[in-house]
Amino acid sequence: MTRSKFGAWVIPVLFLLLAIVPFVANAIGEPFYVTFFARVLVYALAASALNVVLGFAGLVSFGHALFIGLGCYAVGILGFYDVTSGWAQLGVCVLVCAAVALVIGSVCLRTSGIGFIMITLAFAQMFYFLMVSMTTFGGDDGLNINAPSNFSGFELSGSTEVYWAAWAVLLVTTVVMARFKRSPFGMVLRATHINPRRVNAFGYSVFRVQLLAYVFSGVITGISGFLLANLTAFASPSYMSWQMSGDLIVMIVIGGIGLVTGPILGTVVFLVLEEMFKGITQHWMLLMGPIIVLIALLGKDGFSWVKRFKRPDVAGRQAAATVSAASHGAPVNAPLGAPGVAPVAGETP
Repeated sequence: MTRSKFGAWVIPVLFLLLAIVPFVANAIGEPFYVTFFARVLVYALAASALNVVLGFAGLVSFGHALFIGLGCYAVGILGFYDVTSGWAQLGVCVLVCAAVALVIGSVCLRTSGIGFIMITLAFAQMFYFLMVSMTTFGGDDGLNINAPSNFSGFELSGSTEVYWAAWAVLLVTTVVMARFKRSPFGMVLRATHINPRRVNAFGYSVFRVQLLAYVFSGVITGISGFLLANLTAFASPSYMSWQMSGDLIVMIVIGGIGLVTGPILGTVVFLVLEEMFKGITQHWMLLMGPIIVLIALLGKDGFSWVKRFKRPDVAGRQAAATVSAASHGAPVNAPLGAPGVAPVAGETP
């Protein structure tokens, strides 16, 4: 099967299967599955957002769970002051996550490698201990959310409502990611990972491209936190912990780094295995660890069966070839530019 045929039906089939989960759960009288898969959808949304930074730009953010926590506390703190409007909570969530991502990205993107990893981790831990110290909002014990977000009559008051909201947001996000990956901006972003010097030489700022991607990723991750707060009716500093960030990275690795549907598949596998192993032993990571190691060793793009459908990364190679040709003065047929990304001063693309 070619990648084009595979890609044409994988997203519709995947989301169709996810759409029938609530009906199957109700039919067999097991509402637990609705709650469980609502959690899967929320974490899949966060993993898909992180995949923009990790999979497309090649930046290992070890503090991305910070934005999940910010989304949760946007609901929790406003609810604490009796602001239950979903529109207000979502607006605050987006604005706060965008502002924090802009500040963190402006600092950490001036480094690379281990420096980037440690700075993102440091910022996440700073916010973690900030929320631990804020006893007004529960401190280390967390904050109960007594009223769900209300969107002009539609309340995220139960697992089913959160499930469908998360399903819809994840569907839109996945479709956008599929188009984003092959868009001019996506081509530039992926080229920054392949050869940042040539991207700069072509006339585009690697820093600006990666910063926009980081802010976009942070906002989407924050929305997943917004949904998680309504699902659990709880906000906790633990949502910002480095362990949560590590789980998101593992989910992406399991499903395939850089694949559009990889984070979703990886999240399903990770959380299903976690639930199974927790029923066997409280030391479930002793069972999960070897599986993760095997996946990392046997298939760098996730499960080996994914590779049967994966042809060479034409878009990524085209981006690199475009940058390479431009840096040598050769004519370029396709524009490398992207809306909102200005050329570096003094250079002409």
